Amino acid sequence: MATTAQARTPVHLWIVGALALLWNCFGAYDYVMTRTHNIAYIARSMPGTDPDAVLAWIAAMPVYAQIGWGLGVWGGLAGAILLLMRSHYALWAFAVSMVGIVLGMGYQLLLAPPLPGASGGKYVQYMVILVGAGLLAYAQAMVKRAVLR
Repeated sequence: MATTAQARTPVHLWIVGALALLWNCFGAYDYVMTRTHNIAYIARSMPGTDPDAVLAWIAAMPVYAQIGWGLGVWGGLAGAILLLMRSHYALWAFAVSMVGIVLGMGYQLLLAPPLPGASGGKYVQYMVILVGAGLLAYAQAMVKRAVLR
């Protein structure tokens, strides 16, 4: 029988897991709204830009960056859910997400032409990279501590 200390889930796992789920749900919502060409959503989320120009910019992204975007979003959402389930597969999901983030955000930061009318800078892209790397490192630490089964 496992001791109480071994069987208990640290409170920080629930906090990180819940925040990761919220963060990745927003990413999934953004992905779905953008992929379904929801003009009203794009206009609200990127004020000052022409939604049609945004959609054209996204359509012009190379296939690897588009695949990376999907892997980053859905891998992150799966990772957050698996983290809350205390599954060691969360580590693999966050790793897939990080590969996707590198492909998608790497293109946006290093190779993509500037988005017409966008004035927000690259802060969001850097935040996505930092959060993705942080969640991957957290899941790895929880696997090493045998918190994730």
